[in-house]
Amino acid sequence: MGEITLFQGDITALEVDAIVNAANDHLWMGGGVAGAIKRKGGVEIEQEAVRQGPVEIGESVVTGAGSLPAHYVIHAAVMGQDLQTDAVKVRRATRSALRRAREFGIASVALPALGTGVGGFPLTEAARIMIEEARRHLADKTSVRRITFSLFDREAYDAFERELEQ
Repeated sequence: MGEITLFQGDITALEVDAIVNAANDHLWMGGGVAGAIKRKGGVEIEQEAVRQGPVEIGESVVTGAGSLPAHYVIHAAVMGQDLQTDAVKVRRATRSALRRAREFGIASVALPALGTGVGGFPLTEAARIMIEEARRHLADKTSVRRITFSLFDREAYDAFERELEQ
């Protein structure tokens, strides 16, 4: 079984095999985590993602990571063009991202708090769902050895820390 860790800061700076982008179903990269990935990793990440879309909400695609320290970006479609999400979409997107990590033989993956930015999904509920899915994934046969939740601010970090301690 692998480990779940928390990191407060910029997901684009992490040296992991893959980072997860909180994507929309058309995979274009606007603001938030997606915007940071595109700015720091290069527009080719978005171009490669868009060529694979659109996808069903809850599904994910994998691209290269451009100039980021990670090797891959997993684009998990947690919302549609209305930029709204819910518990089912967050769960499906988390599960899909971790499944893609396993399919690509990825050992370390970092996820943001999916849907909590532009999507407006509650942090505490995202933490509960995402940590449940991480634990479930690590209990199965998987290449993934470390799942890091990369939380941008203290409020998000605290929400995930409380859930992880339970």
